[in-house]
Amino acid sequence: MAERVLVAMSGGVDSSVAAALMVEAGHEVVGVTMKLWGGESDSGCCSVSDVDDARWVAAQLDIEHHVFNFGEEFLEHVVQPFVTTHRSGGTPNPCIECNRHIKFDLFLDRARVLGFERIVTGHYARIVTTADGSRRLARGVDHAKDQSYVLHMLDQAALARTILPVGEWTKPDLRDAAHARGLLTAAKPDSQDVCFITKSGGRESFLRDRGGLTPGRIVDAAGREVGTVESTELVTIGQRKGLNVSGMSEPQFVVDVDRTESVVTIGPRRDLRVEESRFVDPVWANLGHTGPALVQASAHGEALPAVVHGDRVVWDQPRDRVAPGQSLVFYEAAPALADQTIIGGAIAT
Repeated sequence: MAERVLVAMSGGVDSSVAAALMVEAGHEVVGVTMKLWGGESDSGCCSVSDVDDARWVAAQLDIEHHVFNFGEEFLEHVVQPFVTTHRSGGTPNPCIECNRHIKFDLFLDRARVLGFERIVTGHYARIVTTADGSRRLARGVDHAKDQSYVLHMLDQAALARTILPVGEWTKPDLRDAAHARGLLTAAKPDSQDVCFITKSGGRESFLRDRGGLTPGRIVDAAGREVGTVESTELVTIGQRKGLNVSGMSEPQFVVDVDRTESVVTIGPRRDLRVEESRFVDPVWANLGHTGPALVQASAHGEALPAVVHGDRVVWDQPRDRVAPGQSLVFYEAAPALADQTIIGGAIAT
C-alpha cells in the first residue's frame, strides 16, 4: 500500500538507495537532510557537500528535498553529553544518542506534524513481526555492516512508523544497485567516525577547547605510582596503548579511571575480567526482560551469552569490563546471526 514517507537522506549511498526503493515501490516520497553539526568537520558527514549530494540524488529521483536544522538539539542531546560523560569518567557513544534523540525522536515527531505516515532511513537493520504481533529490530542481512546495535532504543511506536529497506541488502549489492540506477552517490565512500570530531584534532583537541584537559597519575593495583597521563579524559577502560609505562612483567591495561582524583589504575589483562556488568536506564522493544540473552557491548563487538537480571548482566563466561557509558544491547538468541532480534538495551555503569 502506497504511503506518504519522509526519507532521511544523509548524502550517502545507503540513504540514496533507500529513497530510490521507496519511489520504485510507489510511495509518495520526500527527502530530508538533517543539518546537525555546524562546526569544523572532516569525517565525511554533516558537510555542505553532503547536503548538495542529497539534493542532487533527490533531483535524480524527481522528489522534493528539504533541510531540517536540528543544530541546537544536536548540541544539547549529543555534543554536550559527550563532553560531560568524558569528564565524569565514562566513555560516551554519541552515535547512539544522536539516533535516540535526533534521528528517531525529533525526526519522527517532525514527520508526524507534517502529515507523513512513516519515515525511512538507510540503516543496515530490519524490522520483523513476532508471533505475538509485536515488532522487533533484527540484524541486517550484511553482518559486517549491521547497525542494529546503534538503533536498539526503538520502541513499538517508533518501529511501527519506520521503514529500513537497506537492511535486506549487502553493501556490494547495494552499490551495484546504486550504479545501475545512475545515482550520483554510487561510489561515494562511507562516512567514518564521529561527525563533530575531526581527524586532525581528534578528541583531544575537541575536549581541550571545551574546558581543558586534566593530567593524572597512573598507579598499579597496590596504589604505587608508575607513570602519568596528560589527560584522564582521554583514557578509557580496557585501553593498552599510550600508557607510557615500562618495567612491567606483562602487558598492562586500564582497569579503572577515577577522574575525581585524576588517577588511572592499570593492571594485567586478568584484572579486567568481570563476571557481571551493571547498567542503568534500560529501554525495551516491548516488555522488560529477565533471563538468558546475547549481550553486545560495542557496535562491532561479539554478542556474548549472559543472563539479564534486574540491573545487571551476569556473563556465562568472564569477560573484559565494559567501559561506563557504553551501551549493553540485549538480543534474543537465534542460530543464524540475521535472525537475532533486539530485546532492549541499557547504559553500562
